[in-house]
Amino acid sequence: MTSFITALFDPSLSFLRNALAAALLSSVLFGVLGAVITVKRIAGLAGAISHAVLGGIGMALYLSAKGILPGLPPIAGAVVFALLAAVIIGFVSLKAKQREDTVINAIWAIGMSIGILFMAKTPGYTDPSSYLFGNILLISEFDLILLAVLDLTVVALAWRFYPQIEAVSFDNEYAKVRGIPVDTVFLILLCITAVAIVLLQTFVGIVMVIAMLTLPAGTAGYFARNLAGMMIFGWLFSTVFALSGLAMGWVFDVPSGALVVVTAGGVFLGAAAVRVIASRYRRQNNKIPEYAQGPGKTGKAAEEGAKS
Repeated sequence: MTSFITALFDPSLSFLRNALAAALLSSVLFGVLGAVITVKRIAGLAGAISHAVLGGIGMALYLSAKGILPGLPPIAGAVVFALLAAVIIGFVSLKAKQREDTVINAIWAIGMSIGILFMAKTPGYTDPSSYLFGNILLISEFDLILLAVLDLTVVALAWRFYPQIEAVSFDNEYAKVRGIPVDTVFLILLCITAVAIVLLQTFVGIVMVIAMLTLPAGTAGYFARNLAGMMIFGWLFSTVFALSGLAMGWVFDVPSGALVVVTAGGVFLGAAAVRVIASRYRRQNNKIPEYAQGPGKTGKAAEEGAKS
């Protein structure tokens, strides 16, 4: 750990400071968006969007390498594919619920396949694993600016429209009664998530970004009492996971993104195990002995029998 702290202050290792800034900025999105995604149980939709992103990346690389659209950055193609997938999945989810799973799986598979095909035809060698699994040590200052802008946008929207977001997250029917445009909010949420996924895939990669949008929020759910608390706890947990994963990845010379997800998953499973054990312990302590109940005694009568 000392070597990591020392490296942060090394003037020649600016990329490590960029990685630290990216970890902190990403944690905000993981916390706020992750809470809503987890509560609304749309991780599957977000997963399909994240994998469809590879299609846009592959197409952008191909068009740029062939000179059709010179200088086209991969992030541009990723944003287009992500938003297209979000809109398609959103409308299918709202209008054709019975076919939702089929469309989600189709977009998931087709998006990745398109990306692989374009990368295979792109002149030179293109390694898809760098996009699938990410590398936070390669993040640029421009990426940090985009993350900061998206952070401010997401936090501002969550602050301004929190009552509406909370209502839509927990009960669509109640939200409709209150006059909230539920469908519009849902589509906007998917589109913002799509853009966030494009930026966050640089951190942990396409494959693992959904894990970080659900694991910190899932862990936060064991401690929070409402959606706002879940967002705050999710942000804090994401920060701890990101910083610890980045530091340990540097010290042990292993991929930081994968280590972040492993850390987050371990804490989530540990918290779940503690909750199960604590729940069983409480039930056992509150259980009324059968001999005290007597034949036919249940409920309050059984409690009185136990006291006597």
